[in-house]
Amino acid sequence: MLLSIEPDGPVPIYQQIRDRIVEAIARGRQPAGSALPPIRQLAVDLGVNFHTVNKGYDLLRQEGLLRLGRKSGAVVRRDAGSGPPDPGWTQDWAARLRTLLAEAAAQGMPATDIVAECETAIADFAFPAAAAEA
Repeated sequence: MLLSIEPDGPVPIYQQIRDRIVEAIARGRQPAGSALPPIRQLAVDLGVNFHTVNKGYDLLRQEGLLRLGRKSGAVVRRDAGSGPPDPGWTQDWAARLRTLLAEAAAQGMPATDIVAECETAIADFAFPAAAAEA
């Protein structure tokens, strides 16, 4: 798994790790059941502290996207074809979405541009055939 981060960027590295893995899952590059690199190995590969990678993986575990085990390591638990999200997830996601949309509106971005950006992002993700037809 190739992961690119910006060590000096404004987003914390653990959040970048989390975000890149979520994007890989959404694009179908990390399907449910696939293994991620061990925490220590990814830390070495990225040149970051072990705890930084651990924090990113733990966020994904808390969100229900990863299963972490001593013997199995980090394994993707869900992907676009895994069925409906876990209970309670949608409400939290909708609140975060509203905040992102509010940020764009507060910066003066026209609604049509916001919608266009959303459509561009969605087009980049791997949705199951049944969901795409709906």
